[in-house]
Amino acid sequence: MHMNSLPQHLRSEDRREFERLLDEVLRSAPHRPELAAVGRRLSPAQLRTMAIAASALITVAAAAEYQRYVRIRDELRHPEQASGAAGSAPAEPGPAAAELAAPHGAGAVAVVAVLAPLLSATAAAIFLLIGYILRSLDPRQPIAGTMLTAGWVFGALTVAALLVAAVGLLVTALRNGASPESRARDAATEEVARARAAWETALLERGILPFLKEALADHSHYTGSDHGGPEHQPD
Repeated sequence: MHMNSLPQHLRSEDRREFERLLDEVLRSAPHRPELAAVGRRLSPAQLRTMAIAASALITVAAAAEYQRYVRIRDELRHPEQASGAAGSAPAEPGPAAAELAAPHGAGAVAVVAVLAPLLSATAAAIFLLIGYILRSLDPRQPIAGTMLTAGWVFGALTVAALLVAAVGLLVTALRNGASPESRARDAATEEVARARAAWETALLERGILPFLKEALADHSHYTGSDHGGPEHQPD
């Protein structure tokens, strides 16, 4: 069997994870007393080839953890399938659905927050422009002062509207960041990480390490020497 081929019961991304764990164990073998014979009885390359060839047996030791990890990961990646499997009866609309069903509240506020600064700024520019033009033509015209006053009032309203709009956007961003959907997804992501860690630990402790120790022990018994040499035959 090719040393990079693994059985199909592991998905491709998980086959790479199996090889990564195996390579890490082999690299750290000098620091593991139970694998101290690596390099003397069998080389790391030989052990890697043997482990990948026997991966079907090795991964069975962590089958329960792997099934749980895959199930939770699939639920996170495809939540619509998980919700569809739970039942076909229509669920009662939750708070998020209620907000979507009544768009006039938040939608109207958003429209006002955008249009108010734009309209007030336009009005301020128009009044100020007309006021300064009239004053330049005839400084004694009272309407010029009225136009200028109105322009500065609308200018102040523009600043106030911009501040209100900024506060509204900030509140909306904070509300969306702390939405139930966002918190649920964060919790699901953490659960996937815990399930993956549990699978990797089980695969390492109950699968990879026992297989490598058994392979080294079998080879020592076969050669009859701790150093892997043949037994001395009497003349």
